[in-house]
Amino acid sequence: MTNYARMYRLGVTPWEGYAEAAAPSVAAVLDREEAGRTPPLGRALDLGCGRGQYTPELTRRGWDAVGIDLVPRAIEEARRRDPAGTYVVGDVTDLPGARLGAFDLFLDVGCFQGLAPAQRGAEARGVTALARPGATVLMLAFGPSRWRRLVEGVSEEEITGAFDAWHLLDVRDADTAGLGFPMNRTSPRWYRLGLRRPSDDG
Repeated sequence: MTNYARMYRLGVTPWEGYAEAAAPSVAAVLDREEAGRTPPLGRALDLGCGRGQYTPELTRRGWDAVGIDLVPRAIEEARRRDPAGTYVVGDVTDLPGARLGAFDLFLDVGCFQGLAPAQRGAEARGVTALARPGATVLMLAFGPSRWRRLVEGVSEEEITGAFDAWHLLDVRDADTAGLGFPMNRTSPRWYRLGLRRPSDDG
């Protein structure tokens, strides 16, 4: 995560270009999540929100959305771009410490995959601690590939291993249109996870 702070200082933020390319994919996933619901939709947490690529869209759709990111410079810019939004400087590996309350939806677009294995487990435990009954995680992640040293990625097993308190409800290939090399070689996927109920374990 230190690398992200350095890259923001240098003005090198390639993931923001991906946000533009992925916009139709994100919209389709949120449309499916929201089908049959009417606003207010509940509380949503945008994990690793950066300069606010997705938090405003969640708000526009009727979610009470909060963006969280560890990099103060990114949060300052998110607040400047979206003055009405709620943005918090905080660590996704210590979500309870941020004292944000409980949420119905967690959106993770490329955040989880950029963490070390121990940090991924910490994020998952924090998400579980903040999840309301019936909560959902929507995660976009690149798959493991020969380009993993250049573009981070995770396997389905790494995601379900970390989110062991959740059911994997759905996996869908993400559209790679508009992605440059090598991101277009990483088989990005959308993962939808649902919080297990106590009765699910027996």
